[in-house]
Amino acid sequence: MLRALTAIFACQLVGEALVAASGLPMPGPVIGMALLFGFFVARGGIPAPIASVGDGLLGNLSVLFVPAGVGIMQHAARISSEGVQLGGALVGSTLVTIGVTGLVMKFFMKPDGRAKRKRTDHG
Repeated sequence: MLRALTAIFACQLVGEALVAASGLPMPGPVIGMALLFGFFVARGGIPAPIASVGDGLLGNLSVLFVPAGVGIMQHAARISSEGVQLGGALVGSTLVTIGVTGLVMKFFMKPDGRAKRKRTDHG
């Protein structure tokens, strides 16, 4: 479990380092997540220990939103003055995310509704 968690954090660290070195206008954790995804694609799946740690993190995801909630409360005055713009950005980005997710799901699904699977010959 410790190795899996270290691998996840190492990808985040590499992403942060790439952003710091290149000045990319993107969060380091997003680049780290893309690197981790690339590793999974190259490997042909998610290793069981990393899947287990990922499930644990997702199970406690609500706790990770506490700092964000505190930050929102610290900037309540700014939110009240820019609330319409923030609301529009949130609604717009949510709609775009739902649309892109639907298109990706449609791409990866067979016409009968089952997920496409990579075929391997074990003969």
